[in-house]
Amino acid sequence: MTTPIAPRPRSRRALLRAAILPAGLAASLVLAPLPAAVAAPSADALIAEVYGGGGNSGATLKNDFVELANKGGAAFGLDGWSLQYISGAPGPASQWGVTPLTGAIAPGGRYLVAEAAGAAGTVELPTPDATGSLALSGTSGTVALVRGVDPLTCKTAADCAADPRVRDLVGFGTAVVHEGSAAVAGASNTASVARKAGLPDTDDNAADLAAGAPTPTNSRGEVAEGSTPTTPTEPGAVRIHDIQGRTRLSDRTGKTVAGVPGVVTGVRAYGSKGFWIQDPNPDADPATSEGVFVYTGSANPTVKVGDAVLVTGKVTEYYPNYNGGSQSLTQLTNPAVTVVSSGNPLPAPVVVDTRNIPGTYSPAAGADGTINGVTLDPEKYTLDFYESLEGMLVEVRDVRVIQATDKYNELWVAADKQDQKSKRGGVLYESYAEPNVGRLMVQQQAPVSQRPFPVANVGDVLTGTTSGPLDYNQFGGYTLVAGTLGALQDNHLEREVTAPAGERELTVATYNVENLAATNPDAKFAELATGVVTHLRSPDIVALEEIQDNNGAKSDGTVDASQTVAKFIAAIKAAGGPAYDWRSIAPEDGKDGGEPGGNIRQVFLFNPQRVSFTDIPGGTATTAVDVAGTGSAASLTASPGRISPADAAWTNSRKPLIGQFSFRGKKVFVIANHFNSKGGDQGIDSRFQAPARSSEVQRTAQATVEQAFVAKLLAADKEAKVVSVGDFNDYQFSPALTALTKDGVLRDLVDELPEKEQYSYVYQGNSQVLDHILVSPEVGYAKYDVVHINAEFAQQASDHDPQLVRIRP
Repeated sequence: MTTPIAPRPRSRRALLRAAILPAGLAASLVLAPLPAAVAAPSADALIAEVYGGGGNSGATLKNDFVELANKGGAAFGLDGWSLQYISGAPGPASQWGVTPLTGAIAPGGRYLVAEAAGAAGTVELPTPDATGSLALSGTSGTVALVRGVDPLTCKTAADCAADPRVRDLVGFGTAVVHEGSAAVAGASNTASVARKAGLPDTDDNAADLAAGAPTPTNSRGEVAEGSTPTTPTEPGAVRIHDIQGRTRLSDRTGKTVAGVPGVVTGVRAYGSKGFWIQDPNPDADPATSEGVFVYTGSANPTVKVGDAVLVTGKVTEYYPNYNGGSQSLTQLTNPAVTVVSSGNPLPAPVVVDTRNIPGTYSPAAGADGTINGVTLDPEKYTLDFYESLEGMLVEVRDVRVIQATDKYNELWVAADKQDQKSKRGGVLYESYAEPNVGRLMVQQQAPVSQRPFPVANVGDVLTGTTSGPLDYNQFGGYTLVAGTLGALQDNHLEREVTAPAGERELTVATYNVENLAATNPDAKFAELATGVVTHLRSPDIVALEEIQDNNGAKSDGTVDASQTVAKFIAAIKAAGGPAYDWRSIAPEDGKDGGEPGGNIRQVFLFNPQRVSFTDIPGGTATTAVDVAGTGSAASLTASPGRISPADAAWTNSRKPLIGQFSFRGKKVFVIANHFNSKGGDQGIDSRFQAPARSSEVQRTAQATVEQAFVAKLLAADKEAKVVSVGDFNDYQFSPALTALTKDGVLRDLVDELPEKEQYSYVYQGNSQVLDHILVSPEVGYAKYDVVHINAEFAQQASDHDPQLVRIRP
């Protein structure tokens, strides 16, 4: 049973966020004031951009538009206001057209008014905040922001300037009605007129505005899709927490947002290239992240950590493994970036530890079966807590390594010290309901060519501070991409050696040798052989899994594995072990799963000086072994033989290999297993909760078939000594192992180990059981040992630890 965990104190994320902003940093991110054109800028609402070429010949945008802006510190209400337009040279019959407005312009925000559409153009405006039907000229006209909805009557610049209802006015082209010395020139079917940087308003249209590519932006900070993002010159209305929102999916997905401000907190110039930005001015909502990843595609990022930037980019949700059920990563793509300043201090990282990691792993799924749309509750659920920090700087301190450094330069640490600890420093996976909440993968931002990554084993410690943005990937879920790595404290984990066996004890071992082929380097054979001879003490019988055919993954019809086995036996002998003999049955080409072309199978090695193999002819890849005789005369119909190879349970999977042995005159039946893999299962961090474990259906069927065969053997001889070993690819608490041990025909010896020693494999930071040894009731005495020599080490001969049992038949 899992040791009960006392309720842990929960720190509010709002308090953490309060510590995010170092003194003076907010000011450092605010854009340096741009010089005013002539006079002080307007205090609040004004016309920011006018475009009348929508839908005209050569235009990209389908609609005319007018964009308003609010330079004030409070919302500017628009109820009862209107946008009005008159031609460039109004005559006696000319009238102002009116588009009524509603709502408000947020402080520092924009407000987009869509007007008439033309026949040309291919790009829609971003969702407008108001819609009218005014047909603006592409080259000359006047637009006014007016208090009230009654049409203006003025038709000269002087008269309009004298009308108190006119809040702002822009004349463009050769318009008679304009502010200042002249209308702003340059408007066309492909060019709008827009206020210059800083939104100056000196009542001189020619000085305050200039022509350029249209950049319609709505109140949500979204810009037109399909257009080339323009380099931002000032912060837009959208902040990172607006993009991230209170659920896993941004409500701005698919929209391009303009001028998002942030400080660069990390840069990755390899793999998935890009950089992270974080807003040093957080909101008060603990559910909304203040960080986001900016994906630069194949281009190396040109920014540096500490740069204050403005980013215009498209909001996307990237699923690292959509079909596998992964969660998504919110990011900005196709970015246009402006560096405002450099050398800024970074926001303080959120310290992730026992005090704030919730003890409950996942919320319940919504109606769609996913947690995508469920409002985040970061104080209650682990996955919500990590999602609320996505893209933000996080920090762990003095953390224990719970999965060794792999070939991709990644390791796992335990951020929560209350996760169930294994005997040797890992964390134990003890049930589907307890996936261990503090597991975090650690990568680094710099490639190893620039900075070596620590080579750590389970139980080592990263001392001091490890910090960086919190990312998400398909292989580890939430991942700390370190800009700062703690120092490695080597705790000198040692490889185990099993206890010596007595003269009258039969030793049976199982070892998944991870796609061993004759074409593998001699060093791999030597390392595996050392495991057999030194650490397992040369067992009497060794069941091997993942022995490949002679040419390994080459797919040419070869199924014979004699060269692979002979090379392994020679390596064992060279390491000081016995001259093993062997038995196996070659599979049909391509019918047993595993690496394509490899034709993996199980193999029995046995020491003929200690044990004899009972050869009974008739065993083939497709022939089902049966039981003949009763009582002490009971035997197999084929040895070696395969259990029900034609049963649908074994489709594209390894069939159990059974052999009949004799030890000191006693009959022993050994079954070598390699059940189907977990490939296709949804991860424990999946957006689907509870995650689907589709592969366990087949394993449960396989277990049912084998259990029935063992039951038949025991019915023929109730005293039959059966040892079932191998890589079952499932946990001691799984439906498959429940099916295999049904009616007590077999007992799983892993359950007889101390709880903290129950594991043979480490995956995503969880020390777990995939390999088993089970025995029939009449075996009785059984001393079982998982010999930890691989799974916890950066240097591995295999990804599985071997196991051994000592019995006295």
